[in-house]
Amino acid sequence: MAAPRENVNLLFKLYCLAVMTLVAAAYTIALRYTRTSDKELYFSTTAVCITEVIKLLLSVGILAKETGNLGRFKASLRENVLGSPKELMKLSVPSLVYAVQNNMAFLALSNLDAAVYQVTYQLKIPCTALCTVLMLNRTLSKLQWISVFMLCGGVILVQWKPAQATKVVVEQNPLLGFGAIAVAVLCSGFAGVYFEKVLKSSDTSLWVRNIQMYLSGIVVTLVGVYLSDGAEIKEKGFFFGYTYYVWFVIFLASVGGLYTSVVVKYTDNIMKGFSAAAAIVLSTIASVMLFGLQITLTFALGTLLVCVSIYLYGLPRQDTTSIQQGETDSKQRVIGTRGEGLTPPYSPRHVQYLVPAAVKTLFLQKGGKTKTG
Repeated sequence: MAAPRENVNLLFKLYCLAVMTLVAAAYTIALRYTRTSDKELYFSTTAVCITEVIKLLLSVGILAKETGNLGRFKASLRENVLGSPKELMKLSVPSLVYAVQNNMAFLALSNLDAAVYQVTYQLKIPCTALCTVLMLNRTLSKLQWISVFMLCGGVILVQWKPAQATKVVVEQNPLLGFGAIAVAVLCSGFAGVYFEKVLKSSDTSLWVRNIQMYLSGIVVTLVGVYLSDGAEIKEKGFFFGYTYYVWFVIFLASVGGLYTSVVVKYTDNIMKGFSAAAAIVLSTIASVMLFGLQITLTFALGTLLVCVSIYLYGLPRQDTTSIQQGETDSKQRVIGTRGEGLTPPYSPRHVQYLVPAAVKTLFLQKGGKTKTG
């Protein structure tokens, strides 16, 4: 998967969104199969860690192809990875925030009913939209905001499962649960938009940014492996329970992760959320055919809401590949409409057009006449 040009067209964006959606749906089905088989279960923490390693290797390979020769490839790694500890620290923020999010989600599930958790956790969709507006200085129309909340409701209905009575009484702290889920929602929105901002705030290659993030991701997941399953892994081995199907799940997660970064680069995190919702619908439909699940009224209504919300939000036509470009255009509009805010250094093109216009205006104000030709 070669790096595309910066000025990508709508067809390429739709292709990336479609592939990401299909891969995510297939991943959900394959993961469910591996976690419900009769064989001894593998350690999910090790699978997550290996996924990060594969994503790193794939990003290194794509960067090598992008740079063209070994010399430029080494120089790029030396300059942007080995010689940029500050950039590595900057890209470690999403990995750490996602780790906090996962732990908060676990804490929330331990103190809230599954249905309550499911409803409140979908607030990450409008939270992501809010973070996009606040952190990236973007604007959403009223119709787009309506579609975002409609998507949130649709996902809730698609995943809705009535609470089942249980004889086991579990001591829960609802206040702690709601606090944990609030932190998880904020972490989800912030981490995704933060990565998008870092990705689009400079001309650094997408694959360099991926390498920087996956390096920190490997460290974070290794810590998770040690804390969660360290003792059992020492006893049974790192690759205990692995089958061809498990490796297929890891492959899907790796490819899906790369396409996710491409989608974030060339569209945004809101479109990523719509893609994830579509993947949930597709995986649920596939589960009906493969695992004998039944389509309920709430699922049908939720699917309808998801489809309508995607239609209302619209296609990703706007060029959002760079934040700096948008800021530059905004400044130029201010200059053109009010004549204020011009700060050095001036480019030759600015001087060529702005100075004659200003002189001509001043001359006309004094009642003079201009010569033509």
